Amino acid sequence: MNAAVLAIDGGNSKTDVALIASSGEVLSHVRGPGSSPHFLGLEGCVDLLDGLVARAAAQAGFDGAVGVAESAGAYLAGADLPGETAELTKALAARGWAGETVVDNDTFALLRAGTDDRDAVAVVCGAGINCVGVTSDGRQARFPSLGRISGDWGGGMQLGDEALWWAARAIDGRGEPTSLVHLISERFRAGSLAEVIEALHYRRLDPAELRTLAPVVLRAASDGDAVAVRIVERQAEEVVVLALAALRRLELLEKPTTVVLGGGVLTSGNDLLHNGIRRGLRADAPLAVAHSTGSAPIVGAALLGLDRLGADRESESRLRASFARILSGTDPRGPVGSAAH
Repeated sequence: MNAAVLAIDGGNSKTDVALIASSGEVLSHVRGPGSSPHFLGLEGCVDLLDGLVARAAAQAGFDGAVGVAESAGAYLAGADLPGETAELTKALAARGWAGETVVDNDTFALLRAGTDDRDAVAVVCGAGINCVGVTSDGRQARFPSLGRISGDWGGGMQLGDEALWWAARAIDGRGEPTSLVHLISERFRAGSLAEVIEALHYRRLDPAELRTLAPVVLRAASDGDAVAVRIVERQAEEVVVLALAALRRLELLEKPTTVVLGGGVLTSGNDLLHNGIRRGLRADAPLAVAHSTGSAPIVGAALLGLDRLGADRESESRLRASFARILSGTDPRGPVGSAAH
């Protein structure tokens, strides 16, 4: 007998794959590198996932990845547009992992991980920013999340880019002084900010590394740096704008609604950021309650699979408890599915 659910959460930096029994027990869990088709291409994404599914199947004691589960759900960064989702669904279904294959954006996994409510919104702010919303009658609100070309502002890359922009202006007199000058130089182990700029120009430093400046910006804002404070306040405003747009489109502005916050930026615990988000929501959606999720998106991917199979609350609770043990390293079976497995 094979698993009930094959759950996949594929992000820009890491990918989690798990096999779940109908009882909610986690049979196996493996982790690998990022799987976004925006970076790997369609074939590269599918090949990486196929390898991880094979590892998960072997760990659970199954003979190969084909037919390993009744239902497969892959929630992927990069599954943003209908055409992308259709291509991924066709390619992943062809691998034969399960009787049915569902593909959608990874923000839906975050949403399900963060709440059992059927009327809810999620905003994720990791490398980029995205938002989805759902209602109990099946309606959805979603955004392309393609960066600036689709109207987005925020996430680790944007925070890092803004921090560098303001710091560059500070050193040549076009902008006000900011501690970000020193902090950015320190982060990249450079003797000066000019060295950082030059390294980026000559591609000795990958521009993608700017996303690692997000914690630097948040810390500087907490310490009272005026420039960093404005950047973080802008991030809070953008989170609120996304959440309110989803709530408005789903006619939830005047209803008690959970707003799940996820991704490294929003789970950082930064008080300035979270107070700004709560203040902004309170002004136009006073019944909305925002909270950061402590559950990994792979939990949501697995729960969505159990939902498709009509699992009961007891199975959902068992799944959450099983993942809590595994991801915290307290599972009696040991560290299931780390990079070493």
